[in-house]
Amino acid sequence: MPGWVGSGRPGRDLALAGVSLVGGLAAYGVGLQPQFGWAPDVPRVSFLLPLLAVSVAVGLRRVATRTGLAVGTVAVLADAALGVSVGCTVIYTQVLYDTCVYGPPRWWRWLLRVTVGLSVGGTVLGLLCWGWRGAAVGMPFALLGVLPVVTGISVRQYRDQAATERARAEQTARLVELDRRQAVLAERARMARELHDVVANQLSAVALHATAVLAAPGLDRPRIDAALRVIRESSVQGMAEMRQLVGLLREPSVDPVEEATRVRLDELDRLLARMAGAGLRVRATVQGPPRELPVGVDLAAYRIVQESLTNALRHGTGTAELTVAYLPTEVVVTVENPVRSGGPGAGAGLPAGGAGLIGMRERAALLDGGFTAGPRDGCWRVRATLPAGERP
Repeated sequence: MPGWVGSGRPGRDLALAGVSLVGGLAAYGVGLQPQFGWAPDVPRVSFLLPLLAVSVAVGLRRVATRTGLAVGTVAVLADAALGVSVGCTVIYTQVLYDTCVYGPPRWWRWLLRVTVGLSVGGTVLGLLCWGWRGAAVGMPFALLGVLPVVTGISVRQYRDQAATERARAEQTARLVELDRRQAVLAERARMARELHDVVANQLSAVALHATAVLAAPGLDRPRIDAALRVIRESSVQGMAEMRQLVGLLREPSVDPVEEATRVRLDELDRLLARMAGAGLRVRATVQGPPRELPVGVDLAAYRIVQESLTNALRHGTGTAELTVAYLPTEVVVTVENPVRSGGPGAGAGLPAGGAGLIGMRERAALLDGGFTAGPRDGCWRVRATLPAGERP
């Protein structure tokens, strides 16, 4: 078969029309027409025109379904007027099938009603005219009309269902891809928070003490030595935490939320000591007996305290109050500090982009907790409420 015939849907339709025409000509050659003799004077060659027309209708099954049905119906009626040929009638069943598969839904409903009506009407007419033997009159209508229509309807429903399943699968794939992208964005935001907490806090202390060294009058050696010691400790601590965080990111089996930097609220003494060395005096109060907290809550509470004290060091007057309250179902951390004149961003010329407040609020929100931050009675107050489960 030439390539242009078998390529694509038009080629397949033309091939099917050609096969139908060849089959009809074979039936014509063996003399399977006419089946009824109500037009005895009609030459046999007259059956070729309806045969050609119904074969053309098969070729139009997808490109012009309505035209194909009309041409096929006229052809089969003309063939019936000549005496009915087997070839034209059988090919017309293909036209009915194609109309149900490729035509609009209302067409197969209409064809089903017509063919069932002809079958029932033929059966009733046969019974009335010839008795029980006349019931066979409706059988040709059932075999050549109802059967191809029902078959076409079944194939169409199967194809529609398959198309629906494919669309549903594509939609599911798109949703999965969207969820994956959202998960990636959430993970990137979480890593950005960790990087901010690990790096920004230590670098803020380094920058503040570097500024103090530059401002030391007369190269006051004791002050310079103290500032350089704090710079060194902050740098070493920041490098250690950064190295640990990078190691966690390289190990996909380790959850950064659970393992990142391994800091806990019971290590606040070390944090307060570093802040004191940096020049921030913190008065800490613990309300209620300390207890073991979920890892995520413990990490979030520590990071919120760390970020709040760093902000107090940058923008405050050198003092702060920290309160950690262990309540039956939650832990509440509160940090208050007086604000230096000039507001945020005045400390040592350090930038204040607001990422710290955003990160603290996101940490609390991820744990279904509460977070507030803002001025209060001349101080800046940060308060985070984190769920900690029932007290054991």
